Amino acid sequence: QVQLVESGGGLVQAGDSLRLSCAASGRTVSSYAMGWFRQAPGKEREFVAAVRWSAGTTYYADSVKGRFTISGDNAKNTVYLQMNSLEPEDTAVYYCAAALRFLILRQYYNRTSYDAWGLGTQVTVSS
Repeated sequence: QVQLVESGGGLVQAGDSLRLSCAASGRTVSSYAMGWFRQAPGKEREFVAAVRWSAGTTYYADSVKGRFTISGDNAKNTVYLQMNSLEPEDTAVYYCAAALRFLILRQYYNRTSYDAWGLGTQVTVSS
């Protein structure tokens, strides 16, 4: 199994940047696809970004494309989400997730494709 622990959330102003980290243990990060999702109060958990380790291919939600970047460090078993030009609409709890099997394209965007989840880290963006 994979254990995931997120960190790096906080309270920032609109236009600021944050970098979230997700430390994985139990299995090698490079064996999996990793994703970031977020959930705002009263809303469903939504896809933010994902990376397929074997190919380095990345996927993004339209709402964050051009502002967020997902990356990883295999040696540290850690995946990152660099968030720039933050907006109040980005306020949510951000969750890291790991997929333990091969995914086809559309599955990267679906939270049910992921097998392990962290507990989340709060990101609050003030206007």
